[in-house]
Amino acid sequence: MPTMETEIDRTLSPHPAHSAPSHWLEYARAFAGLMLRDLYVLRREWRAFLIRVIMNPLLFLFVFTYIMPHMSGAAALNPTAAMAGANFSTVLLPGLMAVAIMFSGIAAVALPLAQEFGVTREIDDRVMCPLPVAAVAIEKIVFSAVQSAIAAAVVFPLAYYIPSTPVYAHVNSWPFLITVLALASLLAGALGLFIGTAVKPQQISLIFGVVVMPITFLGCVYYPWAALKSIRWLQMGVLINPIVYMSEGLRVALTPALPHMNSWVILAMLTFFLALLTWLGVRGFLHRVIG
Repeated sequence: MPTMETEIDRTLSPHPAHSAPSHWLEYARAFAGLMLRDLYVLRREWRAFLIRVIMNPLLFLFVFTYIMPHMSGAAALNPTAAMAGANFSTVLLPGLMAVAIMFSGIAAVALPLAQEFGVTREIDDRVMCPLPVAAVAIEKIVFSAVQSAIAAAVVFPLAYYIPSTPVYAHVNSWPFLITVLALASLLAGALGLFIGTAVKPQQISLIFGVVVMPITFLGCVYYPWAALKSIRWLQMGVLINPIVYMSEGLRVALTPALPHMNSWVILAMLTFFLALLTWLGVRGFLHRVIG
């Protein structure tokens, strides 16, 4: 009787006969079919998608960058904005885009997996397509990356035009911006896959309060990483948080005048976390489907 390890190896590595071009073409068509199916569902639910993406950053921007600057004594009510001065709106631009990418990526993978791994086992219908089981998991990451990129594009004009103080943003390198967006979007999907396969479906809502919110507030979203230099232990501790590199990468690409991490360090760490979380997520997916 084949062991669990043997079954996992079989799903990760195609049979030698599958290495023929015809089989790879079949895989590509099946992968594209899954993507088109998910895009069709997203098109039908685009209103709910936009509300999910827009609501949180819109409220935050409206309160902290529009209402408070118009209030007398706003510095006492909003010490963070007072400390950053006119640059607070500029700091928020890349940070809120990173939050939109992360939330969209996690919601696009983890929440559907909670349903698919539930009592009805809807996941069994997906894995019956002519693809290795691991490729089905990869498709979820890729599709979530598409949603995350759309979310970042939607949040950008909100974060740029709503603040009452000027936002100073410009792109020095489009290739760097596109690379960061691609890595960050894929990383958010990989994180969603890991959460969706590591947590029981009944506990998936708890994860947003226990995991997602803390890594957001400690992800250099509302402040640059360099601003933590006076709290050295925290500055070093947040380096295990992948959201830090999303925020700092977008900060380098969009607001280079602000203090930021080294560009090569950001790209290296985004790649590292993407590889790690993809491996853990695919491994967990295989375990949940086959086991």
